[in-house]
Order: sequence, then C-alpha cells, then structure tokens
Amino acid sequence: MWEAASRLEAGTVLSHFAAAALHGADVLGDWPDRVDVSVDRKSGGRSTGRVRRHTRRLGELDVIPWGRHFVTSVVQTAIDLAAMLPFAEGVATADQVLWSRREGGPLATPDDLQRAADRFGGRGQARVQRVVAFASPQADSVRESQSRVIIEQLGFPRPRLQREFLLPSGLRAFTDFSWDEWDHVGEYDGLGKYLDPVLRRGRTPEQVLADEKDREDELRRVVRVVSRWRTRQLERPALLYDVLTRAGLPTTRPRPGF
Repeated sequence: MWEAASRLEAGTVLSHFAAAALHGADVLGDWPDRVDVSVDRKSGGRSTGRVRRHTRRLGELDVIPWGRHFVTSVVQTAIDLAAMLPFAEGVATADQVLWSRREGGPLATPDDLQRAADRFGGRGQARVQRVVAFASPQADSVRESQSRVIIEQLGFPRPRLQREFLLPSGLRAFTDFSWDEWDHVGEYDGLGKYLDPVLRRGRTPEQVLADEKDREDELRRVVRVVSRWRTRQLERPALLYDVLTRAGLPTTRPRPGF
C-alpha cells in the first residue's frame, strides 16, 4: 500500500482495506492485493492492477490527512467495510476498531460506530446496522469474532466474553467464551501464540504449549467443561457444532451440512 500510495495523485482518498491497514485494524481473511481508494462519482475512473476505485460522494466522507493524501477515519472505514463485506468479516473489523484491550486503547467507541451507522444511507444499510449491533469491544482477535458469529448462527446461547477466573494457583485467566449457566468455557486455539515471537514473550513454543496445558488443567478444576477449537472448525461450522453439542451445550438449530 505504501508503494502504491507513493505513485498516486496527491489528494487521493485511501479507504476500505487500505484505510483499515493504516489504522491498524485487522481483517478476517487475506488482505487484498490492490489498494482501495475512493473517488468522486463525477470523476469516474477504472480500477487498475494496483488500485481498486470506489465511486462515492467524497463530500459525505469523514476523512483525515495522511501525508499528501487523505484516509477515511477509523469509524468511516469500519462502516464502509461493514457495508461491503459478508456479516462475519464486517463484525471482525468492527470488533477490532472497538477492541478494549488494544495497546493504547480502542480506536473508537460503540457510540461512535452507532452514530456513523445511523448516518449511513448507502447500499448495505441493513447489514451495517446488524454489524454495529453485534460488534463487541471484548473480542481479542478476528478469529474470536468469527467464532462468535458462527456460534450465534448455529443457534447456541450467546456467550459471555473474556470472563475472568481465579485459578487454584492464584493466577487469573481470561477465557474467550463462557456459558455460565452450563459451567462451560470455550477457547479459540490459534497457532499465533505458539509461533509469533511477540506473543511468546521470550518463551519457546514448547514452553507456551506447556503453559497452555497447565492453564487448561487449572480451568478444568473450576469449570465443568472446557471446549477448544481451531480454524478448521470455523471453516466447517458443522465441526464446531459437534464440538459444542458433544460438550453438552444446547442449540435451537439442527446440525448444518457444511
């Protein structure tokens, strides 16, 4: 994006995925290989191999300066992506914008998003309102956001997010999902915690694995059920359905065929 931006005409409005990248809001799935820009409807213009153009009323956009260009604000970016993307992907970026445990604090508040959603009148308005209503400051990753959407779509009770537990060792643990009525916690088990040096915080992958095992063993002493899943279960929701139902969590819907 930086390379493409250096070649764009001064005053270009970077938007959508390009703006999300600039603001540090993660997205669910792969980043596109083209840079999103917004252009006035009167000017037209075609997308190229490097740039994807979105024709809009530029005067209605909330933008901020970025070098010799402009970038849509955090809230505008979240709303733009919510209008364009499937529901789960829109929720993932909205959650990222609201993320309360982000270093430096959240990028926006739920009220900010709701006000922007209420002003939005373009295509995808109903989806924008659904995304904003479902978005939460407590999802720590886009895969947690995706898990939350799929859990809802599969008919399971809506979980409590980031519940804190005091473990027998005296340590405190925050779980991704908790269903207090069923004494059940759920965790998305991503590989980043084992492979990313930043997340490992000086530990080897083997040490992280051992620490995770110890944490889970302690959690099982304070709750009845601990369910874990990985990306494979999110890509095939029937597998996540099986994980949760076999652990005793009730659902109002039949097992999906995919």
